[in-house]
Amino acid sequence: MKAATARAIFHDLAPEPESFRDLVLEGLSRRDKEIPCRFLYDERGSVLFEAICETPEYYPTRTEMAILADCAPEIASFIGPHCQLIEFGSGASRKVTLLLNAMEQPAAYVAIEISREALQHATDALASRFPGLAVVAVCADYMRPFDLPELPESNGGRRLGFFPGSTIGNLNPDEAKLFLEGCRRVIGPNGAMVVGVDLKKDAKTLHAAYNDAAGVTADFTLNLLTRINRELGADFDLARFAHDASYNAIAGKVEIFIRSRADQVVTVAGRRFRFNAGERIHTEDSWKYSVPQFHELATRAGFTPAQHWVDPGNLFSVHLLV
Repeated sequence: MKAATARAIFHDLAPEPESFRDLVLEGLSRRDKEIPCRFLYDERGSVLFEAICETPEYYPTRTEMAILADCAPEIASFIGPHCQLIEFGSGASRKVTLLLNAMEQPAAYVAIEISREALQHATDALASRFPGLAVVAVCADYMRPFDLPELPESNGGRRLGFFPGSTIGNLNPDEAKLFLEGCRRVIGPNGAMVVGVDLKKDAKTLHAAYNDAAGVTADFTLNLLTRINRELGADFDLARFAHDASYNAIAGKVEIFIRSRADQVVTVAGRRFRFNAGERIHTEDSWKYSVPQFHELATRAGFTPAQHWVDPGNLFSVHLLV
């Protein structure tokens, strides 16, 4: 008789879906047009982002994986046995396997992700890979307050939060502080946090990372217009718009826009919007930090930096906070 396939325990705590239509129309009505970056991640957008991570210019993913492979035993030793490992924005749950492989009898892995299908697929795969591990999938918006469901008994183990991928850079510093404060409430007074943080570096390296030669990042950005066309009956001509990403060294962030190549009028959900040549729609920022800057941010959020690791090229950092 064939053994049953291990499955994750699924909890749906997702908020009511936002109105994509209302937020797009509101954002395009502003003097400085803007659409929230979370709308980049429809099904095709998520696939394109995974492809971005494999481009030769995009260093964060492979660099962070290399750092985690080296420091995972030290993190596991610090947190101790029977840990409840909680990942915020788990995505494909690839990097967390480096920590799980190093840990002594982890009590549970809790994946928090807003995309139901991606969450279920990734956590079921992880449950099959670690059949003795309690895998808990929580469909929720980790940027909003929520209570974790009851977790498997940890036998006195601590909680370790995990936020890899330099995703914290998609939040401005005030938002990042609020997020870390929320993490403190989830992991409790004896918990710790591992955060991946992209470092400040030369503009040439950053420009290449966000403007890859194969155009995968451009396809990812412009896919937002494809989604608006499909879901809101819009008539964006993608050939008349361009991906526009550049490093603002003064602010310390990469700024990403969709730029109009010409004077034009676009209809979205029955409303007409005028674009001047060169006018842009802001879609995303990626903030970069020095190690002292991130330590200062973490301290303001109530954490104490315990350890950090940086790759030999000084491109990326992983931080352990308590």
